[in-house]
Amino acid sequence: MSEEELAEQAEKAEPEKGRWSHVEQLLAMVVDRIAMLEHVYVSAHVASKAKQPAPPEPVRRPMAKKARPKAKLNESSANFLFQLINGGAG
Repeated sequence: MSEEELAEQAEKAEPEKGRWSHVEQLLAMVVDRIAMLEHVYVSAHVASKAKQPAPPEPVRRPMAKKARPKAKLNESSANFLFQLINGGAG
């Protein structure tokens, strides 16, 4: 394959549709743990007022679903939670 074809295949790659051996699974886990250690190290050494870096995304694995984005708290939900915490929603 040419360099262009390899690059195109890499862009379209969908590892969650393939099969991985135990070694590949373990290697992905090691990569994820190293990335998390790096994140913790960088987070610990960022100035206290600076923005904290985002946590790393794990390596995509076969048969794994994509992570859903976290729901954001809107003002009405925040008010409802505040009422619950401070004596009920009555």
